[in-house]
Amino acid sequence: MGKNIGLLAIDQGTTSSRALAFDPGGQVLAVDQMEFPQHYPADGHVEHDAEDIWRTTLKTAQNVIKDVEAGGVTIAAIGITNQRETTVIWERSSGKPIHKAIVWQDRRTAQHCRDLKADGAEDLVRERAGLLLDPYFSATKIAWILDHVPGAREAAERGDLAFGTIECFLLWRLTGGREHKTDVTNAARTSLMDLHQLCWDDDLLRLFGIPKALLPEICANTADFGTTDKVLIGRAIPVKGMAGDQQSASIGQCCFAPGTIKSTYGTGCFVLMNTGDRPLVSSNRLLSTVAYKTDEHLAYALEGSIFIAGAAVQWLRDGLGVIATAQETQKLAESLDDNGGVYLVPAFTGLGAPHWDADARGGLFGLTRGTGPAHLARAALESVCYQTVDLLHAMAADGHDLKSIKVDGGMVANDWLMQFLADVLDMEVTRPKVQETTALGAAYLAGLQAGIYGSFADIEKNWELDAIFTPKMTAPARTTLLAGWKDAVSRVKTV
Repeated sequence: MGKNIGLLAIDQGTTSSRALAFDPGGQVLAVDQMEFPQHYPADGHVEHDAEDIWRTTLKTAQNVIKDVEAGGVTIAAIGITNQRETTVIWERSSGKPIHKAIVWQDRRTAQHCRDLKADGAEDLVRERAGLLLDPYFSATKIAWILDHVPGAREAAERGDLAFGTIECFLLWRLTGGREHKTDVTNAARTSLMDLHQLCWDDDLLRLFGIPKALLPEICANTADFGTTDKVLIGRAIPVKGMAGDQQSASIGQCCFAPGTIKSTYGTGCFVLMNTGDRPLVSSNRLLSTVAYKTDEHLAYALEGSIFIAGAAVQWLRDGLGVIATAQETQKLAESLDDNGGVYLVPAFTGLGAPHWDADARGGLFGLTRGTGPAHLARAALESVCYQTVDLLHAMAADGHDLKSIKVDGGMVANDWLMQFLADVLDMEVTRPKVQETTALGAAYLAGLQAGIYGSFADIEKNWELDAIFTPKMTAPARTTLLAGWKDAVSRVKTV
C-alpha cells in the first residue's frame, strides 16, 4: 500500500455534503464540508433541491482532490455513501430532476401506506423486501412524484425518466450520464428489491405502481461503477465502492462478524447488527436489510431507525435559538444534577423503530418555571439515548445477546452523552479513534475493489480504540428514567 495513494470518500448527508480523503491506513488526509438548504413545503414534508446536493458534492470533492494532490497524493478510487431512501427522479436526456428530492424523513405518503396496509399488502413487503410499510422508504415517494408531476408517469413508462437514491444520482452526474447504477444496500431501502434474490421484484413494482424502466442496475457494494467525467475533476477517476450511509458506517466500524453492532449518531440514529449470511425476521418491528455484498462476502443486518437524533440539537440551535453551537450541549447537560423531570420526544417527522408511527408529533413534557436552556439541551441529548434503548430492547426481545455497542457519528465526541448512553443501556459503549466511519466505510469499499486491500482482515488492522464507556448508574435510577421516557412516548403516539 503506497504512501502516495489516497482514497476519496463522498459522504452525502441529510444536512451537508462532505468529501474526505483517506490514506490506506484509514487516516484522514483532508476534508471539506458544505451545508445546503432544507425545504419544508408543508406539515410533514421534507425536501432537498438535488441541484444543491450536486453543487455541494462536486465542490467539496474538487477541493479535497486539489488539496491532497498538491501534497503529492494521488486519488486511486472513489467511494460514495449517502443519505438513504431520499428519492430523485430526473430526465435521462438532460439529467434535470423533475421535482425536488423527497427526503427520507418525509411523511407525505403516510395515507398511501395506511391504504396498502389496510389492503393486506404489508406481509408481501415484509416477506420480499424485509421492510414495513412506512413513508420512510422510497417506493411511495417515487409513486407520489409520478402522480403529482404532470406527464411524469407516461414519461416513466416510455423510459424517458430515471429514478435513483442519492448515490445513484451522483454517479449519473459524476460519469456524465453514462452510468445508472445503485448498490444492494441502497436498493434494499426502496421496498422494491427482493432481499433474497437481490433483484427488483415484479410483484412489489406492481404493488407500488413503479415502471421498471425507471430503475437502475443493482450492483454489489464493490464494483466498477464507472469513471468520473474528466471535465469535472480534471481526470477520470474510477468509482469503485458505494453503500448507504448506515451500512457504510458498519463497514468503517469493521462489523464483519455476526452479532457485532454499531450505532451511528448523525441527523438520525441508526443501529445495525450483522446477522450473517441470511436475513432474520424481527418479531419486534425491526428491519431486515443487506449489510454488504462483495465478490466474496454477503451479509445481512437487523436495523432500527431513529429519525431525529442530532436534528434535535439542530432544532434547539436553529429553531429555538437556545444554543449557538451544538458543542454547548455537553456543558449545559453537565451543569445539572438531573434532568428535572423534563423529557423531549423528538417525533418531529413521526416515530421510527420500534413504534413506526408516521402521525406522531414531538412533545416536551415536565416543564416548570425552573426549566431553562440546560434542561432543554439535556432533554435533547437524553432523547437520543432513550431511543437507542428502545431499539436495543427490541433486538434483545428478538433473542439476541447484546453485550457492547460500537458508536460513531458527529454526536459521539460528546463524552457526557456517551456516558449517559452506557448508563441507560447498561452496556459497554466503544468509540473508535477515527470517528469518520461512514466516509471511511465508503473508502474501504473503493479500496477493496481497487486492490489496495486484499481482504476484510487488512481493513480490520486499521481499527483503533479511542474510549470505552462503562455503566455507572444504579439500576433504580435507570428504571426511573426509562419509566419517565416510556410515559412521554405514550403521550405522542397515535397507534
